[in-house]
Amino acid sequence: MSDEEVESKKKQRGLIPRLFAFVFASITWSLVLIGGLWAFGALWFDFPDEAMKPWVASGFALFALLVLFSMRPVWRAKLVVVVSIVLVMVWWFTIPPRQYRDWKTEVALLPYAQIENEIVTIHNVRNFDYRTDKEFTPVYETRRYDLRNLRGVDMFINYWGSPYMAHPIVSFDFGRDGHVCFSIETRPEKGEAYSAIGGLYRQFELIYIVADERDVIRLRTNYRKGEDSYVYRLNAPKARESFMEYVRTVNELKETPRWYNAITNNCTTAIRHQRAADERAPFDWRMIVNGFGDQLLYDRKVVNTALPFNDLKRAAHINERAKAADSDPAFSARIRQGVPGMPTTAP
Repeated sequence: MSDEEVESKKKQRGLIPRLFAFVFASITWSLVLIGGLWAFGALWFDFPDEAMKPWVASGFALFALLVLFSMRPVWRAKLVVVVSIVLVMVWWFTIPPRQYRDWKTEVALLPYAQIENEIVTIHNVRNFDYRTDKEFTPVYETRRYDLRNLRGVDMFINYWGSPYMAHPIVSFDFGRDGHVCFSIETRPEKGEAYSAIGGLYRQFELIYIVADERDVIRLRTNYRKGEDSYVYRLNAPKARESFMEYVRTVNELKETPRWYNAITNNCTTAIRHQRAADERAPFDWRMIVNGFGDQLLYDRKVVNTALPFNDLKRAAHINERAKAADSDPAFSARIRQGVPGMPTTAP
């Protein structure tokens, strides 16, 4: 073997360790960057002293940068930053959600349910009388639902601007007992506005709003500007079990608050969590980018597939029907007229 061939083989053998080192360094730098950004956000949004939040978060960022650019060897600098990120994480996970704050009127009362044989009595069912989306008379009601009358489950998909993000609302059809909606939302305090980035941290508690469709649906179709709502009848063979899971969660939240999280515990992923782990549908990216959630339901044949999806979606659009129905007691029946898969007779 010539000297050139020997040298070539040495270079080839050395290529794999260098490639491995490059990949390892890329991964560790990515983890440090992502972890550092997360820790900065945790301190910025969730540090308990409001006035100190920007100072503490900025101090953490400055400390991490100084360590990474001045400490050698580099692995030691990364280790120090990772340890600091872990310390922030440990503190962050100890922040408890609270049940008693100065809540906005829309989320001031938590629903809860009592179960007696086949009858479920739900207290604090929201049925506000709206004049505008900001002006309303709060009305909470106690309603009884006979499980023997449960005849179906519907999914409302509400868009408020972006076609990529939506808000799903599940509605259970109890025939002559009417419909009852479950809307999984943040529970903001007075003066607190929703923040997409803040929703990744411990800014908002979670609430399951239980409401009449003339409240939670009509609010979005008739009073809020620029929102579009669609309704689909679900193929839900375990409707009773699903309803009871919602009821169980409502009662649990009455006793023990939970944090909302824009990725792990939001209006869509929380619906998936209503099922036992072994019964949940496989995870799909459209559960996060949930503006495509109705397309996901269609692909999995959870909704009516007799029509092409675009035709089904056009038929499912309810805004005009909702505005025409407005405060009509038959609101729920009227907004479903012409939607494939819906019962042919009104309750």
